[in-house]
Amino acid sequence: MPELNLDLQMHGLYAGGVSKNMEIPVMAEQSKLKGLDALVTADILHKKWFEHVKKNLVEESNGVYADLKGKCNFIVGGEVEDNRRIHHLFYLPSLESATELREKILGFGNLDCILCGRPKLRLSAEQIAEKVVECGGIFGPAHSFTPYTGIYAFYDSLKDAYGAMHEKLKFIELGLSADSYFADLIKENHSYAFLTSSDAHSPWPNRIGREFNRIKMQKPDFASLKKAIEEKDEKLITLNAGLDPREGKYHATACNSCFAKYRIGKAEALKWRCVKCQGEIKRGVRDRIEMIADFKEETHPEFRPPYLHLLPLAEIIQAAVNSKGVNTRAVQSRWLSLVEKFGNEIFVLVDAKEAELREADKEVAEKIIAFRKGFVLYIPGGGGEYGKPIICSGEKEMLEKKKELYRELEGISEEGMQKTLGEY
Repeated sequence: MPELNLDLQMHGLYAGGVSKNMEIPVMAEQSKLKGLDALVTADILHKKWFEHVKKNLVEESNGVYADLKGKCNFIVGGEVEDNRRIHHLFYLPSLESATELREKILGFGNLDCILCGRPKLRLSAEQIAEKVVECGGIFGPAHSFTPYTGIYAFYDSLKDAYGAMHEKLKFIELGLSADSYFADLIKENHSYAFLTSSDAHSPWPNRIGREFNRIKMQKPDFASLKKAIEEKDEKLITLNAGLDPREGKYHATACNSCFAKYRIGKAEALKWRCVKCQGEIKRGVRDRIEMIADFKEETHPEFRPPYLHLLPLAEIIQAAVNSKGVNTRAVQSRWLSLVEKFGNEIFVLVDAKEAELREADKEVAEKIIAFRKGFVLYIPGGGGEYGKPIICSGEKEMLEKKKELYRELEGISEEGMQKTLGEY
């Protein structure tokens, strides 16, 4: 059975803060360069985006959709926000079922405004799940641990969130600030498949597919996705891949204005107000999971696939050539050279042999190999700011950097270390 790479969360032109290039033809072209076999249609409930999708996709066979040039397949789906600000993903068998779902939620929120790609609905999580299932679809929470719109920011249990529909829940999407290790510290999550998705707002390969799933599928369609999620004994999901959680924007507890990072006890003592700028301190994913964790050590169900931490290739090249950004000519020319030689970015990062990489570009190869071997440190993100990876040349440099950057690597700013209210 073929193994396909899928990115199953992103947004089209009507979600707000999205690149003007986020259109089906561009998404398909860039997904091929990335190494993705299938994407989600995204935002399928928005009338104008639905029209764009329908115009730019063809149904190759029953339930199998592809762009007009046949570069990428698409699975019908999207994201919605419920009446508590929690975000949910859904996947559907067909464009016709998307029309059916739209009709069911008309009147419960504005579906078609310029910023409504992810519509805000006057419906609970349970009610949304009911309507998705009525249309033959599957549902699950999006970026489940993020502090503003993740389901665990509002509930300690998914059963409490989805009510009677909890029994129909089959998957959860982890988000950039968590991985399988963190999510499986919560016992109830051992019942669900994990999806890792980019939530991309741009089609370029440093965004699209930065998190993806590798799944055994007979066809790149909804039916095969549903089977992979539900049939855990067959172990059809073979890999979750994505950023190290410390790169996520909400991993550490931090101020959402100046990004100063705090120990959780210090933040509580300060009543969640930053001593540096008086901004709001937001509890991070790491601390939230620790609050509700049932396990203290790494424990996974038997069906759970490995989780592979990745960096976008452009970011690795940026570190190799010491460039100011991923879009510089120096970075993009070497990225294109490697992708042309090996076929796509994911193959370069995951599958290419070390000797072949060194032959193609020795300088970049050394960084890729160092990353593969785990010679990477992370200054955690928090408060809405992405974390920062530091790729070291080897164990000696890692030890030196750990000593030099101890506080930063722990995710604690100077403000978070200061004694306040007699707590420390």
